[in-house]
Amino acid sequence: MASEGNLHVLNALDGAKTQWYHFTAIVIAGMGFLTDAYDLFCISLVTKMLGRIYYHQPGSPKPGNLPPNVSAAVNGVALVGTLSGQLFFGWLGDKLGRKKVYGITLMLMCICSIGSGLSFGSSAKSVMTTLCFFRFWLGFGIGGDYPLSATIMSEYSNKKTRGAFIAAVFAMQGFGILGGGVFAIIVSSLFDAHYKAPPYEVDPVGSTVPEADYVWRIILMVGAVPAILTYYWRMKMPETARYTALVAKNANQAAMDMSKVMQMEIKADQPKLDRVVSKTGNTFGLFSKDFLKRHGLHLLGTTSTWFLLDIAYYSQNLFQKDIFSAIGWIPAAKKMNAIHEVYRIARAQTLIALCSTVPGYWFTVFLIDRIGRFAIQLIGFSMMTIFMFALAIPYHHWTLPQNNIWFVVIYSLTFFFANFGPNATTFVVPAEIFPARLRSTCHGISAASGKLGAIVGAFGFLYLAQNKDPAKADAGYPAGIGVKNSLIVLGVINLLGTICTFLVPESNGKSLEEMSGENEIEEETISQV
Repeated sequence: MASEGNLHVLNALDGAKTQWYHFTAIVIAGMGFLTDAYDLFCISLVTKMLGRIYYHQPGSPKPGNLPPNVSAAVNGVALVGTLSGQLFFGWLGDKLGRKKVYGITLMLMCICSIGSGLSFGSSAKSVMTTLCFFRFWLGFGIGGDYPLSATIMSEYSNKKTRGAFIAAVFAMQGFGILGGGVFAIIVSSLFDAHYKAPPYEVDPVGSTVPEADYVWRIILMVGAVPAILTYYWRMKMPETARYTALVAKNANQAAMDMSKVMQMEIKADQPKLDRVVSKTGNTFGLFSKDFLKRHGLHLLGTTSTWFLLDIAYYSQNLFQKDIFSAIGWIPAAKKMNAIHEVYRIARAQTLIALCSTVPGYWFTVFLIDRIGRFAIQLIGFSMMTIFMFALAIPYHHWTLPQNNIWFVVIYSLTFFFANFGPNATTFVVPAEIFPARLRSTCHGISAASGKLGAIVGAFGFLYLAQNKDPAKADAGYPAGIGVKNSLIVLGVINLLGTICTFLVPESNGKSLEEMSGENEIEEETISQV
């Protein structure tokens, strides 16, 4: 709300018409998220190949597989790094400012993407150790991008279209997942055409040509490219006005910065800010009773919904290849060579991204400021629950060859409603409902809770989805509960997410200060003055 109590620069931002600087900010922040998604999810395209190259067992009827502990580390270490980065950089973004920390996260992502592809050594142990090392720090940088990008975009936006702008930044994740799949298809196609190899069942050793080692390295390293392209522009962005004015307490600088960005004259009202600072008691900390009273339930809502969403979402994303193999959509590993297997996995994941993941994100962008965050999150969780049970209960029916395509259709719809639903809104809302001085920290805590869910999903589904028959489980894995029961578990988790959504407030159409309660004391203080 554009109120008398608010500073002129904040009212100008809230009421600004959509301008070129809005789209520039979306692209700059969004390219970071494109990189995030590419780097986090491209590992699922190459883990099968890593098993073939480094863990081949002579005489085995099946191609080599990553041992359970190695697979868990390779898939999960970036998520652990992301969780750590979200907490650390979220806190640092409130202490030092959004802009100062923003470049650090991007450079960390660039360096570690390249380092992941250059994993040293020729033995399995040395390659996997260095791969995990670089992917942890890659995740650490990615983690910082979550609270910083969301906070910067929310603080740059006007209140009318703020949800769409923040969601558009997050929607770049879809292009990152899609880009990873498309690039893997291109690289694997070129290598497969140039280095002909027989299927594993024909020639176990010859099915993995030496050049296959370049394929996974190239796929991982290319993740650095979009981040490098936007580094210069990220460094040119001024600090957000809300941080400069409300946290750094420099209203004059905030007005100067935004006057240049918005190309309009904005009155500098430092005296008003000084009066408010001297009178207001609205300075409670994160671990105070005031914060617990005002925002305790809000933080519980954002952390719980993100945690539950990511258990389901990352389970689905990281292990699409296992589900597609289980229903026969991807041929048995022994019927393919190592490079062609990457092609088939990438093709399946790209189709899902193209038909459901990307459209789901952009449905959110177009509708979030029309129907609100709460409605989208409730619809998303509810539909994910329904479709997950629709897959799980008649699971045997879907495994029949004539029904495989319908399994994929319904499975795609769960991705659509994840992205036209909680996967977008859990990112948007924490950037809107907390005070400026705690906004990045609280978003980081909420996002870290999500990554904790992703770790649970990544590790848990790896074991749960194994066949009930120990003889049919992947090499080195104990018997699990099977894909059917795993899908039932994910359905229950989505149902819990639906319930926890009722803890999250609606922020549609309200200013950041109105949502955080920062206006309440300021307006009262100014009226007294």
